[in-house]
Amino acid sequence: MEEKRKGKRTDLDLTVTLGIITEDVGAEKEYIEVEITDVSKYGLAFKSDKRLLIGDCFDARIQIWTKEIIDSVLKVVRCQELEDEEGEYLYGCIFVGMTDADMLKIQIYQMFSEEDE
Repeated sequence: MEEKRKGKRTDLDLTVTLGIITEDVGAEKEYIEVEITDVSKYGLAFKSDKRLLIGDCFDARIQIWTKEIIDSVLKVVRCQELEDEEGEYLYGCIFVGMTDADMLKIQIYQMFSEEDE
């Protein structure tokens, strides 16, 4: 996937469950499990075998290395079918409505990750 993200990406090997946000307020919430591949302060990338649409939004709870939880809404902005993994897609998402404090947690995580390399 062509690099388009504003912030520096940091690899993150983590599986999380996302709640699909729909316009139907009374509908039962659908959840999907995804594999996060990297994160920046502006968004993240994940793999999934579920076909999603550009513009789809999700509730996300992401646990970082300090065991703190970052709550955010993700919006899909890119999709790429993975050629080497049939039926798998790589999605690029932006954080929507993330607090400045949670954005700072990601930046601090990135600083410590760089020192470990």
